[in-house]
Parts: sequence; structure tokens; C-alpha cells
Amino acid sequence: MSNDTSNDMSGNAATRNIVVFGAGGRVGRAAVAEAVARGHRVTAVVRDPAKYPDLAGDSVTPVRGDVTDPASVAALAAGHDAAVNASVRLDVSSEEYFTTAAKALIAGLEEAGVRRLLTLGIATTLETEPGVRVMDAPDFPEEWRVFSQGHVAEFALLTAEAGPELDWLMVVPPQDLTAEAEVTGGYRTAVGTVIDGAGRIAHADLARALLDEIELPRHSRVQLAVSV
Repeated sequence: MSNDTSNDMSGNAATRNIVVFGAGGRVGRAAVAEAVARGHRVTAVVRDPAKYPDLAGDSVTPVRGDVTDPASVAALAAGHDAAVNASVRLDVSSEEYFTTAAKALIAGLEEAGVRRLLTLGIATTLETEPGVRVMDAPDFPEEWRVFSQGHVAEFALLTAEAGPELDWLMVVPPQDLTAEAEVTGGYRTAVGTVIDGAGRIAHADLARALLDEIELPRHSRVQLAVSV
């Protein structure tokens, strides 16, 4: 299994307008912070902006929105260059949530004229060898398998239903995605497969990968594993 090595490519792009769905979560916040550090403007979409007063800033506008509603996505994404979906809900089934969000993003971003979408996946859906995913292991916990299936269905839906005008990418962090991981300023990538090594990444390094793929897209319509 071969892994690509990617380095910091920040500073290679003009100012962009980026909409981040799920901006109140850890990955969403890291993506917002990285975008602002690079000089971009961010619309930070959350369910209740009053709960996230610290998100507001000179280059960040927190707004109320619903990533599962095509009309909401279209209204909030209008005038933006790229979208990031870092949202998740645990009070509805994984498959229902991620497929509903994917359908809304496809329709809403098309209406808004946004051509680049980065959505977060989960490492359990990556292959350990051709045709065998982490989640296929016989002793894999059933509740995790059910949650993982939501991202499998999301990926299948994006593959089948997103038209050529939407340049989408599913970015997949390793299972150890933690604030305690050392921030290295770099990362490695692989298409569709688990990356050899410790299998962890800091939120800041994952955000770096997301912004690199917005500023200088190198991958499209695949699962892109990212790890240090």
C-alpha cells in the first residue's frame, strides 16, 4: 500500500469565501481557524449561533443553518467559493443523517453555484487490503459498524448523484483524531486505504489538509485518508 506525502501548501491562493457546516465542533472550529489564518473569510454554520459567541470575528460570521435542508444550504452558500461539511448528529440514525445532508449539499451547492465540497468521513470505511474495510473485520463492534455505514451510504450517494459541476472530496482522518495529538504542520495521504503508521492526527493538521485541498485541489470524488 503506497501513501502520498503532502506538505503545507498554505499561502498559494487568493482570499476565498468558505462556508463551514458544523463549525461549532472540534474539526469545524479547526477548519475555521485555519481558514482565517490564511486570510480567508468564513461563514460558520451552526444550529444555534447564540451558543458559539466565540466563533465571531473580523473574518468569521456565525449563522444559523441546517445542512440537511437544501434551501438552507443554497441560501447560506451563495457567494462562496467552497464548502466544508464537518457536521454530525447522534440523535438520528447515521445513515439517515449523512445521506440527507449529502442530498441537501448536492442540491443546495448546485443552486448556489459552489463548485468545491469537502466532507468528513470516518477511518473505519477505509480498506486494509483490496476489498476489505476496517469495518468488515469479524470482531468489529456492531454499533460502530452501523455508524460507519452512514458514511458508506454518503459516499455512495455523492458518487452516484453529484453532477460534474460539484468537485467533491471525502477527507478521512485516522481513528485517533484528538486534540492531544502533536501538531506537526504536515500530513500524509492515501486514496481509499488506511495509512501505515500510528494512525493519528491533530485537529489543526487535519484542518491544514482541508484548506490545502480548497486552495489547490489535488483530489476529487474519492476517499482521501489523512494522517501524520
